[in-house]
Amino acid sequence: MAEKSGFRTTFAPTDVDLSRCVHCGLCLQSCPTYLELGLETESPRGRLYLMKAIAKGRIEPTPTAAGHIDLCLQCRNCEAVCPSGVPFGAIMEDARADILSSGRAPLSWRLRAFLLRQTIPHPRRLRLLATLLRLYQRSGLRALAERFLPRRLREASQLAPELRGLPFSPRGVMARPQAPALRRVALVAGCMMAAAYGDIHRATARVLVHNGCEVISPPDQACCGSLFSHNGDRPTAMALARRNIDAFLAAGVDAIIINAAGCGAALKEYGHLLADDPTYGEKARSFSAMVKDISEFLVELPFQPPATGIDATVTYQDSCHLGHAQGIRSQPRQILESIPGLRLLEMAHPDRCCGSAGIYNLTNREMSLQVLDSKMAEVSETSAQIIATSNPGCILQLEAGLKRQGRRGRVFHVVELLDQAYQA
Repeated sequence: MAEKSGFRTTFAPTDVDLSRCVHCGLCLQSCPTYLELGLETESPRGRLYLMKAIAKGRIEPTPTAAGHIDLCLQCRNCEAVCPSGVPFGAIMEDARADILSSGRAPLSWRLRAFLLRQTIPHPRRLRLLATLLRLYQRSGLRALAERFLPRRLREASQLAPELRGLPFSPRGVMARPQAPALRRVALVAGCMMAAAYGDIHRATARVLVHNGCEVISPPDQACCGSLFSHNGDRPTAMALARRNIDAFLAAGVDAIIINAAGCGAALKEYGHLLADDPTYGEKARSFSAMVKDISEFLVELPFQPPATGIDATVTYQDSCHLGHAQGIRSQPRQILESIPGLRLLEMAHPDRCCGSAGIYNLTNREMSLQVLDSKMAEVSETSAQIIATSNPGCILQLEAGLKRQGRRGRVFHVVELLDQAYQA
């Protein structure tokens, strides 16, 4: 196991965590890949067996063995239903980190880690990519390309996000209420949300100000590191975590607000990520205690219900890392149900993954689309006009699902709908 600066930079799965699994199989019917394929190797139980065998040196992380691990969406639905409390998300991240650092990882894993390091932590590069995508979409080239491209390339084009507003750049104080502020909060900009969905950040700031908060966004913050943790690049995730801890703890705020579920789960788990860091271990725990998802924070305030409404039928998709990883399920629904005129219709399995899962829809496109098609079938059964959710990856994936179905509809972040109601 690699060591650096006196603490671990990789985390092989521990015997204690792995031995918690009693092989009961209750997780199987909650695992999207098992439901699609019906194979034990594509179930949480099967993957735990593989990870244990690799950790013990009984098998090598060959492309086949690593492929079964890589096909996991890391949605953590299994974790939410496990009666033995198996921390599957942490085990999976630790196993991937151990494989990647061992020098035995498949070439595709190493290439992916390299490409992520060259893009995600660099806001200027992301903004450039967003600008090029905006030109592609608005010039008509996208519509033309999707008409004539082969099926696989057309599907890839459909997975590109529909950009909402200009990119967001954190620059200190964003907004203050006219009356004295009840809270001073810091907004996490993130990477994809800031580059592709700047308008969601601006809506979040307006909603917070409407509820008496001063909003800042520290300029020295960085990517949360979740994509690196999920893909086994633990050293990069740790470096980004330290930068965020320094930036946000120095801001002197009452809470750290996040509107991206995947990022929120990562931020709340900095204590685990930096547990053995003698300098940042305690600071990481303090930081994570301050992190609040926007829906969680608003309900705790409590928020002011809107006086005017939205005449629409909405179904809510639980973002995996909000519902399963953070246990936040009722709060987004409370916000939606507070909006006059809005009718909330639940789909059959709102907490089942939509198939986005970070960059999974790029690295495992076929399975991602299978999972998405199953999700969209349930959405269709509700006849809802709007899909609400709480994560940028889910927004992107569900918008692609509407296109695949040729179905009219819109996908919104929960906070966008609340902002619309406040402004109506």
